[in-house]
Parts: sequence; C-alpha cells; structure tokens
Amino acid sequence: MNARNELEFLQRLGLAEEEAMSPTDRLAAFTLRKEVIEHREFTRVIREIARVHHRGLKAGVADGILLVAQTGSGKSTALDFYEARFPRTRTKEGANIPVLRVDTPESPSVKTLAEAILDALGDGAASQGTATAKTRRIELFFRKCGVQLLLIDEFQHFIDGHRTAEFKRVSDWLKNLIRRARIPVVLAGLPRAIAVVNSNPQLRRRFGAPHYMKPFGFQTKAQQLDFRGVLKDLQESVPVPCVDFSEANMARRFFYASCGLIDYVVKIIDDAVSRSGSGADGAITQEDLAQAFVRSVWREAPESLNPFVKGASLRVLKGPGEPFDIWDDIDQYTSAGHAKRKNTGKTKSISRRGH
Repeated sequence: MNARNELEFLQRLGLAEEEAMSPTDRLAAFTLRKEVIEHREFTRVIREIARVHHRGLKAGVADGILLVAQTGSGKSTALDFYEARFPRTRTKEGANIPVLRVDTPESPSVKTLAEAILDALGDGAASQGTATAKTRRIELFFRKCGVQLLLIDEFQHFIDGHRTAEFKRVSDWLKNLIRRARIPVVLAGLPRAIAVVNSNPQLRRRFGAPHYMKPFGFQTKAQQLDFRGVLKDLQESVPVPCVDFSEANMARRFFYASCGLIDYVVKIIDDAVSRSGSGADGAITQEDLAQAFVRSVWREAPESLNPFVKGASLRVLKGPGEPFDIWDDIDQYTSAGHAKRKNTGKTKSISRRGH
C-alpha cells in the first residue's frame, strides 16, 4: 500500500469509527476547544502580530510586541492560530520555519531557555552542550531555517520564583539573542510579564507599551453585544438543543460564571454537553449549566453564588477562595495603575499565584 492509499484508508477508518459511535459516545467526545472564535480582541491581536511580521519582512524592522492577558483569555490560542498559518516545510536544504513558537520553562535559566528554543526548532540534541554552545546553535538554526518571527509564550515565568541575579542573567541573555537575531519578537504572558520587561531598559525600549488582550466585559451595551455574539457562535457548534446561551439574562449568567474569560465559557459548555442534558431529547437546561459550573469551575460553589442557579447573587467571583481570586491585575504594573492607587491611597501587592 503506497502512502496515498494508506492515508485514504486511515481517513475512511476514522470516518467509520465516527459513524459507529453511539450518540452518547459522540457527546462524550465533543469539545468546543477545536473551535476558534475570532472575536474583536482575538482579531486585534492577530492583526498586530501580522503587522510586525510584515514589517520585518518588507522593511527589515525587528519590532517587538509584549502581549499580556489573563489566563483563559485565549492568548495561547491566538499564538497557535497565527503559527498554524505559517506551517513548517522541508526542502533539500533542510527545514523552513517561518514562525517559531516557544513556551518558556518554569523558573528558566539560560540553559533551560536555550534548550526550549532548540527543542522548538527540532534540534534532537537540544539538551547537549554549554549555554554558549546552545546559543550559537540557536543563531545558526535561525538563519538556516529562515525564522521570520519568534513567539515566546508564558513569559511571566521569567519572574516567578526567581532570585534577582538569575532573573537578570536570563533577561540579559534573551535581550542579546533578540538583538542578534534581528527578527520581530512577540513576548506573551500574564500581566506580571510587564514587570519582567520593565526591569530591563533595553527590553523595555524594544517592547514598549504592553498590548492587553482584555477579557470580555458586560458593563456597556457594546460589551454585552460582543459577548452575546460569541455565545451565539458557540451555540451553533453544539450538537444538542440548548437553553439560549445568548439571551440577555443567560449571557449575564455566563459572564459572571466565567469572569469574561472564554476558556471558562468553553469548560462549562463542554462539561454540560459531554454528559447530555436533562431536558427533552437531551437538551441542555439552565440547571445542567449550574451543575457544569460546579464540576468545571468551582466545586465548592454555594448555590447562592452559582450564577446559573435561579435567585443566586450575580457578582464577580474574585473574593478569597473564589474561582477568580488569582486575577493578575494589570494596573499593578502600569503607570496609569500607579497613579490610580496614589490618588486613592491604596496599594496592592503582586500576586504570583496561578499561571
């Protein structure tokens, strides 16, 4: 069997397996995580990454973007989406990697960060050699593989649990690598990644003001319409009848259940659908969503604070022990936030819980 016939056989086998699945198994296998909802903030981020990528190619300008977002906002999904638009290819000369995506290791050292970059490049000997040797290989592979854009995710790990000396050593190493690579770079992470960039004058000059991928809001009419539009799009992908996700009151409940973070919306819907609903023909009801919230977001949720329970208090769940109390407030790291706290006389310590 040649490669083409084998591929066709595997595709038919996959289809046959899907057709043989019972309705219950199909629901258990369902997930919205395969869906990319190109909402306003998502599109804004993709366009900004494309802008610096294009300038790098056409003008030779190695711009930098510092992209920050709350965990669950879709930041990593945006990076995955952009990387997938520029797939790797292999030629007679070797691999071609237009866009290189790297995840920062926890508490990175120069050696472990260099190893992560080499591993992303496909170097089978990524763990071998000194930090200096690894750095040379990275620079060589960047040229040979035609890397046009570097995406570094989870950048807040630079500051998490680091001693000052090691933190400075790693950030200086990265600064020098970026300068020599001469390609656009996107640094992405939680808002405290801003503190990493601000601590190094050269990084701060290159990356400038952070781009905040905001979670959904629900205060203004425009914010409500945006969020309801996303809920409507998600519901169209759900394979069973459902209570109307985008109805105004239900959308408000979804907002408080997720704090405007798309990942938590998906968690709740996935959980409810995978277990089948309690309504007629397996329809997902509001009660099913209430149970899904407990299972997928807050196991200890009292009914009085479960947004999908009728009569519950609808408020932001950021109190101690509540699901969003690890919120990494961007105002902690910006001049506007400092001015705001100075005017109110309030100070807030930096929380490093949750990634």
